[in-house]
Amino acid sequence: MLNGCAPYKSLLTHGFTVAGDGRKMSKSLGNAVAPQKVSETLGAEILRLWVGSTDYSGEIGISDEILKRVVESYRRIRNTLKFLLSNLADFDAARDAVPLEQMLEIDRYALALTANFQKRALASYDKFEFHPAMAGLAVFCSEDLGAFYLDILKDRLYTAQKAGRPRRSAQTALHHITHALVRLMAPILSFTAEECWTHLAPGKETVFAETYHQIPMPRDAESLLARWNSLREFRGEVTKKLEELRVAGKIGSALDAEVSVVAAGPQYDLLLSLGEDLRFVFIVSKVTLQRTDRPDQARIDAVPSEHVKCERCWHHRVDVGSHAEHPTLCGRCVSNLFGSGEPRGFA
Repeated sequence: MLNGCAPYKSLLTHGFTVAGDGRKMSKSLGNAVAPQKVSETLGAEILRLWVGSTDYSGEIGISDEILKRVVESYRRIRNTLKFLLSNLADFDAARDAVPLEQMLEIDRYALALTANFQKRALASYDKFEFHPAMAGLAVFCSEDLGAFYLDILKDRLYTAQKAGRPRRSAQTALHHITHALVRLMAPILSFTAEECWTHLAPGKETVFAETYHQIPMPRDAESLLARWNSLREFRGEVTKKLEELRVAGKIGSALDAEVSVVAAGPQYDLLLSLGEDLRFVFIVSKVTLQRTDRPDQARIDAVPSEHVKCERCWHHRVDVGSHAEHPTLCGRCVSNLFGSGEPRGFA
């Protein structure tokens, strides 16, 4: 991309247009930023991402501060990819993939979310507007994936039965998400995409021989998006309560806490529908839900758990030590390790 577009060739040859403080750049003034220096110090991918993230329809700004933001954006994208690839290490799609209709609800939501992002990114590419696609990629990795879906998914990936449906459902979603992201980023972050491709599709020579990924779209995609967006909004309120406990030094992590919720009307029905899986969405050890007919009485309370912490899943559970052979484990970890595995339907 950089070598094929005249405006970018000019940038690479002569330097950039505007400094971060708004001053015009020129070699005679001694304030020009040499792209070769940026590439040598920060890497070619940072230079590519800066170009791809910049609105070239106006004056183009660059400064140390701008480049720091680009580096941070790249770090978030790369860390997300590392997480995705590491959790697909034992997954073979031909053998382990879970059919779409049998996947857990949050996994199907993640697929719908990814498909929507891909649609927006490709629409931007079609108009040669690369910066919305790159900005969208950074936000998708940091907020939709990192701060929500992958954060919730860690428990299932790390503690569920290794080859059970809950974990394989998660990996099936990660498989499609990773394929979509690597192909979408390839036109801009070419070296990173190729590096990921060697791990994601060993035996296939290059990502540039592929078309964009066909993400399986749930039939109830629209209702899933609306439902889980509401859950994300409520989860944000729970997180604020947990942060208050953390700042006060009463808990170390969210799993050290228990949450009680009083909710009214549709909000109560929404939370109740997740059953025991609600605690996995909030990432706490226990959730108590109570209905009220008065919306003004709705509230969220969080307190430190008084129960013992399971050394494997870190949940504080009343049944830790209930199995004599495994005195430091909770009941669900014993089931996941030595039994039929815990049931999970939503998260």
